[in-house]
Amino acid sequence: MLKVFSADRSKTFKPKKTFSKGTKRWELHKQAKATLGSGNLRQAVILPEREDMNEWLAVNTVDFFNQINLLYGSITEFCTQKTCEVMSAGPKYEYLWADGETIKKPIKVSAPEYVDYLMTWVQSILDDESIFPSRVDVPFPKTFKDIIKQIFKRLFRVYAHIYYSHFHKIVSLGEEAHLNTCFKHFYYFICEFNLVDKKELQPLDELITNLTRNDKPAK
Repeated sequence: MLKVFSADRSKTFKPKKTFSKGTKRWELHKQAKATLGSGNLRQAVILPEREDMNEWLAVNTVDFFNQINLLYGSITEFCTQKTCEVMSAGPKYEYLWADGETIKKPIKVSAPEYVDYLMTWVQSILDDESIFPSRVDVPFPKTFKDIIKQIFKRLFRVYAHIYYSHFHKIVSLGEEAHLNTCFKHFYYFICEFNLVDKKELQPLDELITNLTRNDKPAK
């Protein structure tokens, strides 16, 4: 298995997928960051006027992937096969791993193994030119949004595991506010584009209600 994480926080896995400066996706990436800086997370996720939906999904998928890698990287030393024998979000929700190719039948794995499989799987998709073409004149596949939904559904599970199993460590590291902001941004994005079924969000229902209760609506 390819190991993409290290207990050393300075060596957190960083995806190879980047946006070439001056390209359309680089401009969208900058626009997304600028809008995010406004402080209105609901507004930040909205598709910019006259922009292509798939391009917006592609740019944000890479950004969210990078972000979750960094968040998980901050607690890898606490998320081990011994402390987290199963990938779960509390006693009611356990996640099995299958990618449909190398592992077709869902298998029970520890949390760090699940995240390892997941991040390696996502990285392979981001590097696949037939799915994430680097050239703007090459079209996205017709199944692109379905693939994006699969990615976001599984990335949500990493958030769910962090909140249920490692939130006390996040607090001790002083990263609670950052985690909450990252998750709210992620949540508003998946809601805006209907990327994750509501039943998948159930492990964090109460948290979502508490975090979003006082947020401003999009303009």
